Amino acid sequence: MITSAEEFVRLRTSENPDEYLRAAWEEAPLDVWHEVIQHYPDMSFWVAQNKTVPIEILKLLAKHPEWRVRSMVASKNKLPEELQVKLAHDPDFSVRRSIAANKKATLKALQILVDEQDDDLRKLVLARIAEGRHK
Repeated sequence: MITSAEEFVRLRTSENPDEYLRAAWEEAPLDVWHEVIQHYPDMSFWVAQNKTVPIEILKLLAKHPEWRVRSMVASKNKLPEELQVKLAHDPDFSVRRSIAANKKATLKALQILVDEQDDDLRKLVLARIAEGRHK
């Protein structure tokens, strides 16, 4: 388990593959995630990338000012429908694209994207809806 913000940053910036992978796969307490986001905002993307990051932290990161952090959040399979819907309305194309590509995107989230201006994204959404593999 990752026990401090400093440990997370050290693991994430390590050149040792084993340590780097710990930053992506190990759990941390909520207060550690909050501390990383507050004191090391440039690490927010990597917090979102972590496979064990709790929904509470994803909710916080879904409001992040950087599109790439929100896009990473949008790609998370465990993302609840309320956050999928929020991010389907995101002003950034990449974030909306991540929702459309999310294999766990719900029908409600996908339907928001049906009227996208971008042809490729609209086609992806329509294909996903036609597949019927959404909740």
